[in-house]
Formats: sequence, structure tokens, C-alpha cells
Amino acid sequence: MAYVRKDAGTLTRTEMRRFVKALLEVKRRGQYDEFVRTHIRYFSSDGEQGLRAAHMAPSFLPWHRRFLLDLERALRRVDSSVTVPYWDWTRDRTTTSLPWTADLLGGNGRRSDHQVMTGPFAHREGHWTIKVGVTEEVFLTRDLGRARDPIDLPTKSDLEWALEDPAYDVAPWDSTATRGLRNKLEGWGTGRGSASWHNHNRVHRWVGGAMLGGASVNDPVFWLHHAFIDLQWYRWQRRHREARYLPETPPGPGEEQHGRIVARHQKLPPWDVTPDELEDVGRIYRYA
Repeated sequence: MAYVRKDAGTLTRTEMRRFVKALLEVKRRGQYDEFVRTHIRYFSSDGEQGLRAAHMAPSFLPWHRRFLLDLERALRRVDSSVTVPYWDWTRDRTTTSLPWTADLLGGNGRRSDHQVMTGPFAHREGHWTIKVGVTEEVFLTRDLGRARDPIDLPTKSDLEWALEDPAYDVAPWDSTATRGLRNKLEGWGTGRGSASWHNHNRVHRWVGGAMLGGASVNDPVFWLHHAFIDLQWYRWQRRHREARYLPETPPGPGEEQHGRIVARHQKLPPWDVTPDELEDVGRIYRYA
């Protein structure tokens, strides 16, 4: 039977406590840091050589869908009642609303060094030391809303702009694609600065701190954010029922993206699974 992923804003205190406890146990076992390493390993951009699987490519959505499933399986081995909740950032939009409460993810970082001082993932609580990252910091950092250079979270209309597009993705299958759900949702835009960040990318920027860059998994909000992104793909699939993951076939020799992106029936590293196999997850989970 499919289990249910819930809106973080609807979780009971018991559900919050069990989710946090399971997450801390996965961290204690050393498994969590492996998730961080995996995301760093596959955090490649347009300008790099070789295959792009996790970002700036069509497989952004199925890659993170499988990544979420792996974390969720680890959590459910600790507590079978736990699922990954999602953070609806079109509704919970302030620095003190959910999920930034002491009983869930804790609050903003302090002004001096952005260190998170409240909640179960604060370094001083002794359960959440950053061991894998791109900086030397051992504590979790956040800069919610970027006080020195304020930025707003995406809105419902920003999401609708992505969801109304009937194409999954289009050539050139990278961060410069101007049509298609994938890049509109992933959020690489034209221009420079904050105006060029949309949806997924803009949320990472709004949270700041550890959520910037390949080691963003170090902030547990990563999972709540990506569960909400996955929900948008889920909704798009139901709105555009005939639409499928694209490209269907891999770019041929001589084409710019040859060997650089994953087509529908190709294996999605590091797993033995294809985007095609990840399009329908109805037997595994559904959203409340």
C-alpha cells in the first residue's frame, strides 16, 4: 500500500518528533553523510565535461525523486511511520513560520556567522555536526531571506508559470532552456543576480548558508524543499497526462549533448533505474 507524504504544516507534534528522531538516527549511523557525498558527486554544471545527471539537465526531477526515496527508505528503516514532509513555500513564507520552528528544523542563523542556534539540528545540541562539505564549518548555517540583500520566495504564480508548460523539457537540455517544466521548475533563468533565479533555485538562495552549493543536503530542509518540487512534477503529470519525460532518445554523435544527458530509457546514475521507471510512483507514495 502506498504511504503518504504530508504538508509539513499539517504534521502533528508526534509526527514532527518522529521525523526528527529518525533523521537524527540516520545521521548518527553515518548514512546521512553518504547522501551529502552523493549530491556533491553529481552536482555538475553545463560548463563541466561528462554526464550531467542531477542538475542543469532533464534528469533533475527523476534524479531527485530517487534520491528522496533513498533517504525515505533509510528513515523508514528506523521508524516505519515516517515519511518526508514537504514545505509549501508559496504559503509558509516567513522566517518564523513552519518549518523554521524549534520542534522541527530550528530557526535562522545568527547574524555574526549564520550559525543555527535553535532546534534539533543546532550544532550545540550535539547531534548535527557537518562532516562533509565545501567549507570548514562544522555547524549548520542559514541566512533566511538574505537580510543584507533581501530576496523573496517564489509565489504560486511562479509555480503556475512552470506547471502550465505542456513540454517536460526541450533542447538544448541544459540551464539555458527557455521552455519546458524541468528548467522552469529547476529555475535557471537569463540575466544576472536574483532576477535570474526561479522556483527551486530561488528557494535555495532564500535559505542561504548550507543550502548554497553541492553540499546543500547538510540542511535537512533540502528534503522538505525537494519533496515540494517532486509534488509539482506529480501535479504536472496529472495535468498533462499524455506528456512524458524528454528526451526519449539520447542525442547522437556530433550533437552538443551527446553523452551528457540521460534519455528516457537510459540508466540514471548512481542507480540501476531509468527516468521512465520513475515517472509513476503511485504504488510507492502519494501526496496528501
